[in-house]
Formats: sequence, C-alpha cells, structure tokens
Amino acid sequence: MAVLYIRKYGDPVLRQKAARVEQFDDDLATLVEDMIETMQAAEGIGLAAPQVGVSKAVFVVDVGLLEKGAQPQAFINPEILEEFGEDVTMEEGCLSIPGIAEDVTRKEAVRIRYQDLQGHVHEGQYKDMFARVILHEYDHLNGIFFTDRLGPMKRRLLSKKLKAIAEQGRKELAERQLHGVG
Repeated sequence: MAVLYIRKYGDPVLRQKAARVEQFDDDLATLVEDMIETMQAAEGIGLAAPQVGVSKAVFVVDVGLLEKGAQPQAFINPEILEEFGEDVTMEEGCLSIPGIAEDVTRKEAVRIRYQDLQGHVHEGQYKDMFARVILHEYDHLNGIFFTDRLGPMKRRLLSKKLKAIAEQGRKELAERQLHGVG
C-alpha cells in the first residue's frame, strides 16, 4: 500500500467526469487500498479517485468514523438514486482544498447503487453525516467541488484563496513529476 499525492483545486483531473470502472481486478483493489491509506493519512473521512489523479468512478469512505467498528468502504460506479429528507446545512471541507471550510446545504439522506471490489451491485440508504460524505465524494466524480455549491458572493470572496491553492498545487505536482513521483 502507498500514500498517494492528493491533487489540489485547479488540477484539471478534478473537473473531469470520472470514467466508469470496467475491470474489477488487482489494480482496482490496489487503488482502493492506496486511497484508503491516503485518506487515513490525511485524516479525511472520504476520498474520490480523481483526487489522487485517477479519473475513475471510485470513492472511499471511512465508515469507521461514522459507524463504530465498521471498516472503510469503497463505492465503485456509484449512482445516486434519490436524495431526500430535510435540507441540512453543515460545514464541509475538502482534502483538495486545504484550509477552506464553508457551510453547504445538502439533503439529509441518500439512496445509492454501487458496486463492490468484486463487481457485485449493492443498494444502500444512508443519512446524516454518512449521506453528506457520499454526496460530497459523488460530486468529485462529476467534477464538482463543495465550493461550487456556495452562493456567488461567497465564491467571489474565496477566489483569491482558491487561486493560491491552485498555484501551490501546480508547483507541488511539477516538483513531484520532476522527481518522478507524479
């Protein structure tokens, strides 16, 4: 397993729609293991494959932080079937936008269909923080950041910080690629 580099706001891979996973093999299992290790090392609660530079429809959630004793879980080729319940506003942050957290309104519950590492299809219904993390990570698979869900005034107020994060991310990635650790 390996801790992967988390791409920062401004990286083009983060704005692409992630490709559907077709191969359920050892490479996918390794990607998921590395994503879980990366998420935990960064003290995150969720991580989408585009955030580590892989444009595939995969995200992981550290369910253990949400449900006592549960293991981190991968959601492959997820499809949101329904968002329902009350609108709930909570502060969100993102590993790709370090240092920024803002209030975001999302539905309190979600029903999702996804595949596991063997390609088996599952459906689940989640609520509260678990639903919020799923919706946040699902957005990443569609090139959407939580900041895109803010009002225009708030986005304008954050624009300088976001540009600085994007520039820092470009510098970090260039340095990593120069040293062959892309």
